[in-house]
Amino acid sequence: MSIANPNSVIVPPDYDPEKDKKPFMNPVMLEYFRLQLVNWRSELLRESEDTIRNTLQGTELQKPDLTDRASEETDQALELRTRDRERKLINKINQALERIELGEYGFCEETGEPISVARLKARPIATLSLEAQERHERREKTQRDD
Repeated sequence: MSIANPNSVIVPPDYDPEKDKKPFMNPVMLEYFRLQLVNWRSELLRESEDTIRNTLQGTELQKPDLTDRASEETDQALELRTRDRERKLINKINQALERIELGEYGFCEETGEPISVARLKARPIATLSLEAQERHERREKTQRDD
């Protein structure tokens, strides 16, 4: 699925942002991550539509056997929880795409420093550098322990 590229930047099929020697978040690198995010969002939306079409609309919860009905309800609840997590993930993807448009993508929200390309490849929605994320998690753990 090709998505319109407003800047007409072409990303070569073998492009690896970790090997890019050009400046951080140059147009090709930004387009690479934009395409990753758009494709990820499309996949999540497609899975959600499949769930609605195949799982939720076609389910008969009035099964005569209580065990079958309970099993079906449990499966549906799990599916709905998964879709809710994916809905939240889609929101984060949309926020990352907005940061790309604003020229803020790839920079730590806390420190303003670049987020490593390896981290962005692993988690394209990352908003914190690895160090800032670790500090954030330590603070959270300390607050939970109190």
